[in-house]
Amino acid sequence: MPVLALISAVLVVTLEQYVEWKYGIAGIVGLLLLTVGIKARRPGVSSAGAVLLALLVARPAL
Repeated sequence: MPVLALISAVLVVTLEQYVEWKYGIAGIVGLLLLTVGIKARRPGVSSAGAVLLALLVARPAL
């Protein structure tokens, strides 16, 4: 069980670092809204985070 928790923590931190590197502060805010909304069972908050992440991913590259 501790190994699974360690692997999970490493994956979460890696995902957060990648999102911050790729999408900046807005990506971290979207990811934070998504995870907080899921943990708190608030569909409005998680939907807002998902929409923000989708907008960041779908924006045209310059």
